[in-house]
Amino acid sequence: MIIVIAILIFSLIIIFHELGHFLLAKANHITVTEFAVGMGPILLKTTRGETTYALKLLPFGGSCAMLGEDEEETGEGSFNSKSVWARMAVIAAGPLFNLLLAFLLSVIVISYAGSGPARVLEVAAGSPEAAAGLEAGDVITRYNGRHISLGKELNTAVSMHGVPEDEVRLTVKRDGETREIVFAPSVTESYRLGFSYDEGEDGALITAVEKGMAMEKAGVQAGDVLTGINGTSIGSRQELIDYLAKHPLTDESVTVVYRHNGSERQVVLFPEMSSYASLNFSYSLREDQSSLGILKYSVLEVKYWVGMVVDSLGMLITGQYQLSDLSGPVGVVDAIGKSIDSASPYGVMMEIMTALNMAILLSANLGVMNLIPFPALDGGRLVFLIVEAVRRKPLKRDVEGMIHFGGLILLMALMVYVLINDVGRIL
Repeated sequence: MIIVIAILIFSLIIIFHELGHFLLAKANHITVTEFAVGMGPILLKTTRGETTYALKLLPFGGSCAMLGEDEEETGEGSFNSKSVWARMAVIAAGPLFNLLLAFLLSVIVISYAGSGPARVLEVAAGSPEAAAGLEAGDVITRYNGRHISLGKELNTAVSMHGVPEDEVRLTVKRDGETREIVFAPSVTESYRLGFSYDEGEDGALITAVEKGMAMEKAGVQAGDVLTGINGTSIGSRQELIDYLAKHPLTDESVTVVYRHNGSERQVVLFPEMSSYASLNFSYSLREDQSSLGILKYSVLEVKYWVGMVVDSLGMLITGQYQLSDLSGPVGVVDAIGKSIDSASPYGVMMEIMTALNMAILLSANLGVMNLIPFPALDGGRLVFLIVEAVRRKPLKRDVEGMIHFGGLILLMALMVYVLINDVGRIL
């Protein structure tokens, strides 16, 4: 069932992407020779007018083939017979339609589940935050220089970039006024395994593992479910909390039992002494919204996911992430399955919302990634069109075609590498 859901999500995202190219091509009177969903051998096809509509075997990828797109063809209805601005619009339409799809799906999710700013709910008495003047009701708009529009945005900033041990700077809105809150956070030193967890099915769902810590070194992954520790069965998040409260971690080894893709595994871990800073206040992640609020926060939701993709790319470039951290279709299917499984205890509607959230992430991801100025991607094609607009004449089509073909080969090699990594992680 998970595979079917994943294929439906992929197909929706691909169809919307290619639909953007298709509609703008038609609007500019460009002949579309084939509109296809999927890659590889054709399963079904039909021809209407000048266009063949096809469904192909592999549900990853798609195409909107236009007359003379990569050739010198300049006859009536060909891609190259149109102005450079018309061609730029056609190429950009695919990624932009993915962002539009992310927005439309966000409207559905937020209408049901809500969304909102990082509104402070409670500040721990006697904490550095309380001493600095942070109060319940404050809306956090900046965290250590990073703009914050949503509660989940603050949550992600803390998860991805951590809490600095020396100083935290918050910008908050209170009664229409902007205030700066600066404090030195609470720093704790303790033995840790390096993981975060939440409620899971028959155990504690591992939501994140820290790089370089014991859990990550042992191969435990986000999405696995911890079901036992040192011979004690763990059936829920609270049971793990209670166990760790009664048996604080020391430098002695810990035997952990966890479930990975339905199979039980056991590892022996050695906790490590480390210091970490924490925030002593809670904040809202979701609030009910009016009709206008739903539209506003749907735009902010898309902005959030676009920012996530850009941040992740930046961390990949700077070496904070490695190529081995990338996921392809197989890894995405696995992530969709784990997300839906973690939502299943809360009912069918929560499973649907989880699937839609994954579709929002993937659609925004595809929109941003396709705008990267790399050969064979829409962004690479836009670069050539921008050069043509500046030079007032195109580069040689055969040269451009060879460059795009080289980029495609590199992308295919990357996909194979990612596929191997995905399979290795899953197994």
